[in-house]
Amino acid sequence: MIQTDIIIIGAGPVGLFTVFEAGLLKLRCHLIDSLPQPGGQCSEIYPKKPIYDIPGFPEILAGDLIDNLMAQAAPFKPGFTLGEAAMSIDTMEDGTFKVTTVKGTEHCAPIVMIAGGLGVFEPRKPPIENLANFEDKGVEYIIRDPKFYQDKACVIAGGGDSALDWSIFLAENNIASSVTLVHRSASFRGHLDSVQKVINFAEQGKITLITEAEVTGLVGQESLEEVIISHQHQGELRKKANHFIPLFGLKPSLGPIADWGLEIEKNAIKVNTLDYSTNIPGIYAIGDVNTYENKLKLILCGFHEGTLAVQSAFARIHPEKKNVLKYTTVNGVQGF
Repeated sequence: MIQTDIIIIGAGPVGLFTVFEAGLLKLRCHLIDSLPQPGGQCSEIYPKKPIYDIPGFPEILAGDLIDNLMAQAAPFKPGFTLGEAAMSIDTMEDGTFKVTTVKGTEHCAPIVMIAGGLGVFEPRKPPIENLANFEDKGVEYIIRDPKFYQDKACVIAGGGDSALDWSIFLAENNIASSVTLVHRSASFRGHLDSVQKVINFAEQGKITLITEAEVTGLVGQESLEEVIISHQHQGELRKKANHFIPLFGLKPSLGPIADWGLEIEKNAIKVNTLDYSTNIPGIYAIGDVNTYENKLKLILCGFHEGTLAVQSAFARIHPEKKNVLKYTTVNGVQGF
């Protein structure tokens, strides 16, 4: 059994930063994640996508942010159980918790911090009859590496930020040979700046913009060759495509965590904003997995939540000790 001070379920950016904050208080952490590498969605879904709201970084790629957080946590020697989802949690006789993964790996600690992001998720798929036939043969639901689409004809479907941002990225950086954005409405849900940029690119011929339409069919032999588009006014259109990328978002689910006796509201864990504790003493929820009044699902908010949760965890682990806040600018960072 793996013994530690804090078990962190979720090795995304919030979980990784929590390792650093815990390390400053000499608390050891072990992270569990169902993905095969640290980083959560930043590594798995959009490692090459720029993030603009991390303090001190006007722009940073999601993958680079994870690299930096790993380097920041490194002095505190966190442990990792990767590629194994946390399945169950049990309270031991001494009040500590045992977390067991799908592969039977057992972890024990007095504190559990759930930093599971959106939890278990899967893409929302369009209702196209032969869609599954082209998965991994021209149909992708997320863009991991933009270079994969170098000199390829790409059709993106969706009206949110992901569809807009990736259309802009592939066109602006001259990666795809052609970029077509298809949306069923004449209006978009994404940021106005992104919408305007797509419109400008469409006027310049960098993006083919087809609104009030849906991709309803896929054509090809061994791989995707063409998409069939049903337009509300023009009828059936056909577009050459090596790749069809429907970006309709993810369907999040808490998975096994929903059965752990935690108070759940709208598929998220309710917490006390004093320290982001749950209804079970010793278990905290930080980042996108939690909910409270005026909650904002931002990475920087998760950093704040993890910091306060660690302070509370220290008091639970060491009730006899007084924790005096020490500034890293004065004391530096001393690892284990």
